Amino acid sequence: MRTSEDREDQEEPTPGRGGRPGALSRRGVLRGAAVTVGMAAVGLGATRPALAADDRVRATARMGANAITMSVVDGALRWSATREGTTVVDTSTLGIRLSDGTSLGSSVRVLDSGRRTCHDTWSPVYGRNATVTDHYQEQRWALEDTASGIRFGVQIRAYKTGVALRYVLLGDGSGGGSGGGTATVSDELTTFAFPDGTTVYSARDENAYLPVAPDAIPSTGTSSTDQGPLTDLPLTATLANGFIACVCESSRLDFPRLMLSSVPGQPGALSAFLMEHTARGTGPVETTTTVTTPFATPWRAVVIGSTHAELVDNAELVLNLAPENALTDTSWIKPGKVFRCELSTAAGIEGVDFAVARGLRYIEYDAGWYGPEFTTPDATKPIAAIDLPSVISYATEKGIGVFLYVNRLALTDADTLFGLYKGWGVAGIKLGFINDGTQSMTNQITDWARTAAAYQLLIDMHDDVRPFGYERTYPNYVSLEGVRGNEQFPTATHNVTLPFARNIGGPMDYTICYGQSRNKTTNAHQMAMAAVYYQPLNFLFWYDKPSKYTNTANWPGLPWFNAVPTTWDESRTLAGSIGEYVAVARRDGSTWYLGAMTNETARTLSLPLSFLDDGTSYTATVYADGTPGSSPFRTPVVVSTLTVTAESTLEVAMAGAGGQAVILRPS
Repeated sequence: MRTSEDREDQEEPTPGRGGRPGALSRRGVLRGAAVTVGMAAVGLGATRPALAADDRVRATARMGANAITMSVVDGALRWSATREGTTVVDTSTLGIRLSDGTSLGSSVRVLDSGRRTCHDTWSPVYGRNATVTDHYQEQRWALEDTASGIRFGVQIRAYKTGVALRYVLLGDGSGGGSGGGTATVSDELTTFAFPDGTTVYSARDENAYLPVAPDAIPSTGTSSTDQGPLTDLPLTATLANGFIACVCESSRLDFPRLMLSSVPGQPGALSAFLMEHTARGTGPVETTTTVTTPFATPWRAVVIGSTHAELVDNAELVLNLAPENALTDTSWIKPGKVFRCELSTAAGIEGVDFAVARGLRYIEYDAGWYGPEFTTPDATKPIAAIDLPSVISYATEKGIGVFLYVNRLALTDADTLFGLYKGWGVAGIKLGFINDGTQSMTNQITDWARTAAAYQLLIDMHDDVRPFGYERTYPNYVSLEGVRGNEQFPTATHNVTLPFARNIGGPMDYTICYGQSRNKTTNAHQMAMAAVYYQPLNFLFWYDKPSKYTNTANWPGLPWFNAVPTTWDESRTLAGSIGEYVAVARRDGSTWYLGAMTNETARTLSLPLSFLDDGTSYTATVYADGTPGSSPFRTPVVVSTLTVTAESTLEVAMAGAGGQAVILRPS
């Protein structure tokens, strides 16, 4: 829903050397006309003549405290970003290398430019907030490579939440550069030059996060995967000035996944790396990417926060850059809580009853329901132990949906398989061991989401897949993994890194393990995850059976899990520091759910409750760490209640590797 302006603005004077504006020749304007057609075709709008200069041309987009600048310095494309006038990304390279060796960006001429401001609001099907504000200023250039004559474009945007950039490819130049052809990309030349003293949080595949200098990303990979000092996105950087930034990608369509690499000889810089192998080395190697032009590359987004807490609240930048919802009917898309059942008919029936009693929406049969997943490529026949029609029928009667796990080996004909599942009455599919990375796999993943939508099936994509905002475009793509998951029983430090890193990019399937003796955290820490993490499809009680919770007196956290939603009307991050602690409050209707987590250091957070409605008293039900046990897992959950208002400050005491979960209901 548009609520404000979406307009073309007049171009600001673009100073040349000494600040003197120049002028484009008539030939330059005519040459740029073809570029204008191509840029309009990918939705970049009209362009206006730029003011040329001798050695330096620049354009800056500004919104709130953020600014992003693109410039031509001695013929080469550069960019930079600031917040409150302070450097976030220093002067960095822009460019695309084509398969014939042409480097678009090393020697360019600006043909046309344009600027616009957009201020919209839109309502996601589900999310962190009921309404999202899409407010940005955009600058765009139509460019010519002076050596080859190839035309292309660059687009930059500034939001209050961060900045973003992307390229527009207009063909191979054989037809005058107006598009309608193809372009073959061998590499992206974008760099991110961070200021001195920056620390980045590097992780690849399902490894733990490693805080290192940008030039110290460890070299990883095998003979069948991409090798080098590479890190996956989202990539979070903490700056010496106190700011924090997270590099993400959005709108990745028909293009390989982006990784970042250390740059030899440039201590603060990271460079773009387009994946040539799949993340886990299965499938063909793709050293180049051919696209039909005109083509807009994925957005390279930098989510920025003046504080660590603000970064978490700015994560919707990734969604704003993604294509709008492609589905007309979304009434069937229902996020919720899920329980994984053991592989039998009785366990499925018991799981349905447990879901009804515990306020869950779905049960799931995971790997093995149709046989050993890596030797059984047929996912159409349940094992003898599962009478699937009976379980689905019983679940449907009780208002519970059924998810089925499918390994990628059984996805040779997704259209037929998904149609079959729809006929069975299945609600969603969890896809396993997905090989994200190459252009082909991007297209496969997006095609699976579209095909599932045609059959009104939800999709949860597992293993080393990474977010790119596609849950906005196809909201049935409700969750994905792409993280060192909770089923690996990671450290509390890892858990309080995720809100500022992986979760910035999008939904995260993290499998809460309440009451697990293998946990390295307290039970209250596990409970808090349900509010701290954004996970619209939330698997609870992982590794457990319903019978474990028969005596509810042994499990004081159950009422929290019964009540807590998975999507929200409003979200506020109250406090945080990456790898140390985090506190998030989220509202559903008039009730707030507050989660706080700490690393291995015990601490108390003083949290003002000013986000509550003025003049209203709330009953706070507090689930807190009790006296620390011999291990974090053995620390009991202690429940208490108190009355609070918007004037109150909540003292949140947490044991080492602990947390708190709080429900705030109007009295």
